Amino acid sequence: MKKTLSSAITTLTIAVTSGIVVPGVHAQSNTPFPSGSINIPPPPELRILDLGKLIGSLLSLFLFLAGLIAFVYLLWGGFQWITSGGDKGNIESARNKIQAALLGLLLVFAAYAIFNLVANFLGVPNIFNFNIPSAVQT
Repeated sequence: MKKTLSSAITTLTIAVTSGIVVPGVHAQSNTPFPSGSINIPPPPELRILDLGKLIGSLLSLFLFLAGLIAFVYLLWGGFQWITSGGDKGNIESARNKIQAALLGLLLVFAAYAIFNLVANFLGVPNIFNFNIPSAVQT
């Protein structure tokens, strides 16, 4: 009874003082909403103009999905390890998942490097259309 009364008084004190200590906020937008309608152009037609770009886009999509799946599998193994509770079988299963995920990520990076190497030998510039962004404008 005494513990319940103490926690109720503490909760009431926090609730009352938080209303006094925290000031109110009056937000107002200084930018008006645009009047009229907004014209959105229709999307361009889908046409395949270059077979190399199509293959590069498909390979890029495949490598992205493979990397994403490997990363999710890595997280799953880590979660299983954390929640194993010291059970040797669960820890071993989680370790196997983590090793498989890291091997999968290694294979994805190796495939990316091999595809880029082959593309450079064949004279295809940057088959993946992947550029690392920089803070400096070139």
